[in-house]
Amino acid sequence: MRQFTPEVVLPARRGHEQAVLGLLRAYGPLNRGELSRRCGLSRTTLHDTLSGLLAAGAVVTATPDEAPRGRGRPAERLALNPAAGQALGIDFSRRAVYVAAVGVTYEIVGTAGEAHAPGLPWPDRVALAERLVRGLLGGGLWRRALKGVGVGVVGPLTGAWDGSRDGAFSGVAALLGERFGGPVLLDNNTRLAALAESTWGAAAGDQDALYLRLSYGVGGGVVAGGVLHRGADGVSGEIGHVPVDPAGRPCECGGTGCLETVASIRAVLDAYRARGGRGDDLPALKAAVEARDPIALGLLSEVGGQIGRVLAALSNAIGPRVIVVGGELAELGAPLLEPVRKALDAGAVPISRHRLALRRAALGGVAGALGGVALALGESPLLSRYPAPEPEPEPEPEPGPAASPADSRAGGPADSPVGRRGGRGGPSPRPAAGWGVAQARPRRPLTPLPSLPSLPTLPVSRGRRAAS
Repeated sequence: MRQFTPEVVLPARRGHEQAVLGLLRAYGPLNRGELSRRCGLSRTTLHDTLSGLLAAGAVVTATPDEAPRGRGRPAERLALNPAAGQALGIDFSRRAVYVAAVGVTYEIVGTAGEAHAPGLPWPDRVALAERLVRGLLGGGLWRRALKGVGVGVVGPLTGAWDGSRDGAFSGVAALLGERFGGPVLLDNNTRLAALAESTWGAAAGDQDALYLRLSYGVGGGVVAGGVLHRGADGVSGEIGHVPVDPAGRPCECGGTGCLETVASIRAVLDAYRARGGRGDDLPALKAAVEARDPIALGLLSEVGGQIGRVLAALSNAIGPRVIVVGGELAELGAPLLEPVRKALDAGAVPISRHRLALRRAALGGVAGALGGVALALGESPLLSRYPAPEPEPEPEPEPGPAASPADSRAGGPADSPVGRRGGRGGPSPRPAAGWGVAQARPRRPLTPLPSLPSLPTLPVSRGRRAAS
């Protein structure tokens, strides 16, 4: 594949561009005079910034300003180009890469995914992600308006957002930054899937939810009081490492008999073959379930019971109103989920038993990537107690027109993206304790795909776009 060399953009220039893009996103089309009054940049700097954005296609000329101007042609109005990219989400799962993209108008452009061999080196996985993104968005136009990249990785991320204090992911964010050119935020991919399901999917609108993903690994996420819980040191939702069998198999976490050793895809397939079943992959197991194979049905009943007992214990401790089960194993349907439901009902405390809803996930394999989009935008109330990434240094202030009282009320320089967000377009720094108050929803809320692609098994399709 041809190597894509990103354009080098100085931090100060990127800050100016993000300021202009933020104003156009907040207020809609503006003429140059309105932009000058609101952003506080000098006339020369604003001219150079707009020239670069127009040349790159991130900003386009809209309808002329119809306000009276006396003699001469009407002033042209500038607007965001809906075709330019705004934020990317990438999910590096164990055996596949999924991507999702939203445009500058906060509309989801599309999603894509592709399987790969286990153990694929990180440079190759990042190159695959770039190819999928370029297949969705084409060319390099999306890079100039890119606000950020939210990335999901397998396992707990106990260090900084960029993985700099976590040896397992050291250098991954830098590698992604070289490829994509925007700020990169890392988090656990299953927790990002929980974020997506609570934003657009099966738990949308629920303030207290528990998410469980049954895939090649087993993990989860917790939403409490309308906030995604990250936990101390970023360790939360490791449901797969709850012990269920003290005499069970060793787990990769160092424990014994964890839920992942009985409810992951590999564990279920190993158990199926050990009992005399014939099937080397998930489609074969699904075919056996559809054929009412007693070995397969009996195994799923036992596995579902173990899952349900773990969920009941977690429900009694956390108190969710809805539990969402996703991942490829959940696609097996009732033969697995009905035993889960029965064990959950039997173990949940009576006061919550009739109020607790068990639902299948709605977003399929791209859930983690969609959660990455939400993380990159940083504007979901679900992230209100998430620590903010460290912002890049802001560009040096330039002499310009002083802000008028009207500007201050309407969102002038003090309320502009330069003053409010800093050069990288990320949230403003949090207080010293590392927590903040809820951020406002975006002006144009994220719009999910009318019909999100379901990618329950591998290999998956590429380049799926949103319906128009």
